Amino acid sequence: MVEIGLLTESDRASWEMLARGHHAHFATEVGDDGYEQTWQRVLGGVQARGIAAWVNGTMVGIAHYVFHASIWRAGGRCYLADLYVDPEVRRRGVATAMIEWVAWDAEGHGFPRLYWNTLEDAPARALYDKVADFHQGLIHYAYRRDGNQSPARQPLQ
Repeated sequence: MVEIGLLTESDRASWEMLARGHHAHFATEVGDDGYEQTWQRVLGGVQARGIAAWVNGTMVGIAHYVFHASIWRAGGRCYLADLYVDPEVRRRGVATAMIEWVAWDAEGHGFPRLYWNTLEDAPARALYDKVADFHQGLIHYAYRRDGNQSPARQPLQ
């Protein structure tokens, strides 16, 4: 049976082990200060929240999510920023239970629309295609501005 709940101070070591596994899986690097900052954000639980899943008393999954306003619809949105399950327990319903828990928590806080991004070739899409509406062909872009450049100033014509 999967148990899910908000992260607490005593969860730090297990959370960080899974968070590091998440970043290793996606071949991204985060410094120690990044883990500390994220831990403080999700532990505060106001806009950014963190949950964990336990099986037989062992933490096996983590998720981080953010509540935010919606421009065109009443009620806000919830962005599922991270979802990671230990490879040893995948395909046993842990991720599904975590998504359902996040959706329940978000709706309870007035943010009824849950969404997330994933890689086009992610094996997790088999699950996401079952529990969510079709991705609707959206493409994610991430803008990175060179910090040394100021915005271009163009005269209006």
